[in-house]
Amino acid sequence: MQSASQKSEMAAGIADSGSFSFNGGDTTDEELSKSALSTFRAKEEEIEKKKMEVRERVQAQIGRVEEETKRLALIRGELESLADPMRKDVAQVRKRIDVINKDLKPLGATVQKKEREYKEALDVFNEKNKEKVQLINKLVETQSTCTDTLSLADLFRAVGWRKREVEDEETGRVEQEY
Repeated sequence: MQSASQKSEMAAGIADSGSFSFNGGDTTDEELSKSALSTFRAKEEEIEKKKMEVRERVQAQIGRVEEETKRLALIRGELESLADPMRKDVAQVRKRIDVINKDLKPLGATVQKKEREYKEALDVFNEKNKEKVQLINKLVETQSTCTDTLSLADLFRAVGWRKREVEDEETGRVEQEY
């Protein structure tokens, strides 16, 4: 861009060149060149004024943008300060959850193992209980058919069961069981 002084020198050069071509006689030519020069300078001044106005508007806009940028930075800082404690809390809770999950994993495996063992023991117990019921039914059946020759006590002794005495806690009486 050219400065105002350079433009005025250029305009003066144009005016001088015009005077050389006419060889200095006519006042109308001189007036025309002076009016052209003055119009040119007026337009130049108008352009300079507009430049200054635009420059001032741009500077004002830049100032507003800078203020808004500062305000946004302040707001962002406040939001981060509000969010940081929450982030820390969330991170601590996640760490606790991870630690507990690590502790629970082997415990879960142990529980499953114990449940399998319990089910197996329960199945064995139920089988033995069924076997016991079958033997008792067989014994009762055998006893009912053999009531003439053997008593129930003799039958229990024959199978290897022994009589034992059990005291009833409520009554204090001693009863005999096989």
